[in-house]
Amino acid sequence: MSHFYVVKAVKWKRYILIMALALFAALFLWIERDGAYSVVSQEEPTALTKGNANEDGIALTFNISWGDEKVHGILDELEKSGVQATFFVSGEWAENHPDIVEEITDQKHELGMLGYRYESYLEQDIETVREDLAEARDVFDKMGYEDVDLLRPPNGHFDEDIIELAEKQGLTVTHWGVNPNDWKNPGTQSITDMVMKQTENGDIILMHASDSAKQTANALQTILPGLQEKGFQFVTISELINQAHADSQLAD
Repeated sequence: MSHFYVVKAVKWKRYILIMALALFAALFLWIERDGAYSVVSQEEPTALTKGNANEDGIALTFNISWGDEKVHGILDELEKSGVQATFFVSGEWAENHPDIVEEITDQKHELGMLGYRYESYLEQDIETVREDLAEARDVFDKMGYEDVDLLRPPNGHFDEDIIELAEKQGLTVTHWGVNPNDWKNPGTQSITDMVMKQTENGDIILMHASDSAKQTANALQTILPGLQEKGFQFVTISELINQAHADSQLAD
């Protein structure tokens, strides 16, 4: 008789457990339906560092924050090879060199921003960064470039808060995968070798067109035709995103 009650008790416990689980599931669905609570797998804010590795498109990018001499030789080399690039310029520089910005866009190169003052965003509070972005946006808008929606934070310094702020303002934070440090002037051959050896499908190449980049134009004489001979297709950042449905990856 005692055995009968033990078995019966086990069955009742199992029944109660099943009912409790069913009630929990129903309650969860009701709450989620009414929007009081939801469990959502939310992706972390990301920066674009590379396009699709299965596509042969690569994006050549240049940063400009000061000077007005070296950019012309770089533009000449791009024009000779029929290459369109993406130029990231600071709002302050653009404001002071509207004729060069016009030359860049007249040659069908894409325009992105480096903020306004080109000061590290990680050394500023988020409200100051917000003001810097707003000031840069205002400058480009007044110059007639209202569709500038690519951002490369000064010095490549950013964190998730900065990416999130940029995304809320409709900006795509753009990093890079290949960096020959041409602004340090390590030698034309060194710049050329690094770009030629490291570039792969979908890569974003970082170079500079500020006056510190004294060897970049000469390096491009070999880099541009060399990468084309390897079968790479030069595209702008926007084309890299649109053409290859590039995966945004969180930069290291």
